[in-house]
Parts: sequence; C-alpha cells; structure tokens
Amino acid sequence: MRKKIDLLEGSIAGTLARLAFPIMGTSFIQMGYNLVDMIWIGRLGSNAVAAVGAAGMFMWLANGFTMIPRIGGQVSVGQRLGAGNPEEGAEFARGALRMGAFLGVLYGIISLLLNKQLIGFFNLNSPDVIWDARVYLMITCGLIVFSFLDQVIGGILAAMGNTVTTFRVTTVGLVINLILDPLLIFGIGPLKGMGVGGAAFATVFAQIIVFVLYLRAVWREPIIFGRIHLCVRTPKQHIREIVKIGLPSAMQDALMSMISMVIARFIAGWGDAAVAVQKVGSQIESISWMMAGGFSTAVNAFIAQNYGAGKKKRIKKGYRKAIEIMAVWGVITTLLLWVFPEFFFKIFIKEPDVIPMGVDYLRIIGISEIFMCLEGAATGAFQGIGKTVPPSVTGILFNAFRIPAAMILSATGLGLNGVWWALSLSCVFKGTILPLWFKVVLKKYEKQGMEEEVR
Repeated sequence: MRKKIDLLEGSIAGTLARLAFPIMGTSFIQMGYNLVDMIWIGRLGSNAVAAVGAAGMFMWLANGFTMIPRIGGQVSVGQRLGAGNPEEGAEFARGALRMGAFLGVLYGIISLLLNKQLIGFFNLNSPDVIWDARVYLMITCGLIVFSFLDQVIGGILAAMGNTVTTFRVTTVGLVINLILDPLLIFGIGPLKGMGVGGAAFATVFAQIIVFVLYLRAVWREPIIFGRIHLCVRTPKQHIREIVKIGLPSAMQDALMSMISMVIARFIAGWGDAAVAVQKVGSQIESISWMMAGGFSTAVNAFIAQNYGAGKKKRIKKGYRKAIEIMAVWGVITTLLLWVFPEFFFKIFIKEPDVIPMGVDYLRIIGISEIFMCLEGAATGAFQGIGKTVPPSVTGILFNAFRIPAAMILSATGLGLNGVWWALSLSCVFKGTILPLWFKVVLKKYEKQGMEEEVR
C-alpha cells in the first residue's frame, strides 16, 4: 500500500500538487476510456456514435447515484482522519462501500429490465441505432456495480491522501481497454466482431480488473480498510451522515444527466448526426471537465482533513492555490478548442457533412472552459467542509436554465448552435457565482469560526 500524503503539514502548494496530480492523471485515464471507445466506434460511423451517445446518458445518470456513497464516504472519512479518529472513519468507509454495492446492483437490474423504454425516450430515428443503444445500455449499465465500487474505493483512498494507487490501477484498466476495444469491436481471426456491444464489453471488463486490483491494493491497509469488517453493522447515524453529505451532489449530478437527456432529445430533431456531434464534442471537451472533476476530488480531500483538524488558514491558502491552478488550465483548454477544433473532431468522425457541426460545438463551448474549471475547484472546497448544498443549488438552477435557453436561442436563427450557446452560458454562470459564494463563506469563517458556521 502506497504511503499516504500528509495533508495537514508542509507546503500547501506542494501538498496539493502531490495529491492532485495523480487524481488529475486518473481523470485523464478515465477520459481515455471514453476517447478510446469513441475513436474505435467512430470507425463504425456516426450512427454507432449516436447509439453510444444515447446509452451513455444513463451511465452519466448512474454516476449521480454513485455520488451519495462516494462523496459522503470521502468527506466523512477525511474529516475523521483529520480529527485523529480512524476507527470511526473505517465505520463510514464500510457504510459507503455497502451503499455503493447496493445502488450498483439495483441500477443494473433496472437497466436490464427497462432498456427498451429507457432508450425509447430519445426518439432516435434508425432501428439499427436504437438496437445498438439498447445493447450498449444493457451491458455497461447492467454491470455498473463494478464502476460504483471502483469510485467509492477511490474516494476513500483520496480521503486518506493516497491518490497514486487509484492512478496505477486505472492505468492498467485503460491498457486493457486499449487492447480489447479493437479486438471486440472489429474481431480478429476466428473472433467475430461485436460492434458497439464489443466496446461495451471491453469497458466493463476493464472496470472489473480495476476492482480486483483495488482489492489487492487495500487488502492489508491498516488505517481504514483493515478496520472495515464488512460483516459488522454500520451505525444508522453514520449512514444518515453519508446520505446528508452525498445526496445534494447526487441530486445535482442526476438532474444534470436528466436535463442532458432532454437536451439530447431536443438535439435529435436535427438528426442522429447532431446527437453524434454532441457525444464526440463532449468527449473532446472532457479534457477540461474531467480534469476539473479530478482536481475537485483533491481539493475535497485536502480541505476535509484540514477542516477536521481545525486549520482554517491552511484551508484558505489551499483554496486560493486551487483556483489559480484551475484558472490556468481553463485558459489552456479554451485556446486548444478555439485554435484546433477541426483537428480534434476529425480524430473521431471524418464524415464531411458532420465536421462543420463539430467545429461550431467546440468553439462555442470552448468559451466556458475556464468557468467550468473554477466551478470544479469551488465545488471541492464546499464538499470538503461538508457543505454540499451550495454547489448543488447553483448546479441545478443553471443546468435547468439550459432547457428554456436552448429552445429560445435555437429559435432565434442560431439553430443547433443556439443549443451549444445555452450549454456554454450555463457554465459561465456557475463558474462565476460558486467561487464568489465560497469566498463569502471563507470570510464568515474568519469572523465567526468555521465549526459554528458549517454546523
């Protein structure tokens, strides 16, 4: 087991960097899962991309449910470790793992039983696209429990200051996915290609391998996992605290995915190619939001432990450093999407009539990248002190704004680009308001005391 990083002492910038870089690297790996699938699936044509895009919405929805045990468990464990109480931290970890397993199995059963109705929501046009979407949904979401457990374990390790293990096991998963994707999608020798279904099996198998590697890594870890004892009952008050902390983030993420489904259904009015553009475009811009999400996890862990230890000045300095780092990354991402949109999009889809749509998407959404990164840093800070409601309020409010905004802007002559502008503007609003909100909270902490303000 890798030695954990001390989040309570030492250089703030150095500590935050050592914690964040493996998580951000892990985010690149997770992004790699999606990009590898898109590159190979794109070789099957835009119809296959549209099918994966529709089914992938339900994988996104699944991540919303994962937020309850992942965020709730990570924050609770981190705060107990900061307060010097690893025994209670282990109790929270046990509750989070059990909850993750239960939710993953339940979500998988629902996905298998209702796959036809779930994909039918999008009103896709081609019967082949509809069938491929159902196949992808049944495989990836039917076995989603491994993804749930991977995320919960990763969150607990991050709370402990160990992000390198997650990076290592996820890297192995990506390599496996890289090898299996072309073999299962297109086939080789006597092995017949399975198309979209092959991509789904490759992803799930990689997730299972990551889970096995996680178990091996934490088998003899003495601080948290060595104390978990899965057969022992978790106190009800611990479960309530996990839900209380994780539920607002889960609601935000789940509602965001539902809103995105409504937007996707709206986009389908421009044809299946438009659905493919959104899917590919969102994967390309994930270079920004996946990094922001990964860095948010690092900020969460850093602030949670320091909050448990009552180190207010260290929290303030850590948050300032996080904002600075994310601002720089957001500017870099914006420049990449503005200068090289066609280059990036053609990696995935080469159909001449689809490429201009993809270029428009990347340039319009590129405007919001810095704001998306700032939102990620502020979200992690709020989560670390146990206040998960503010990011959820801004997230739900401005994500809901996307639906009327998309309808209005697309009707003003902008057409499909009006939908892209609605997505971009919502990120600008969130990335402006949430960091300012946390700044106000920090000032109140300095005057009134952090514990009184939060609790």
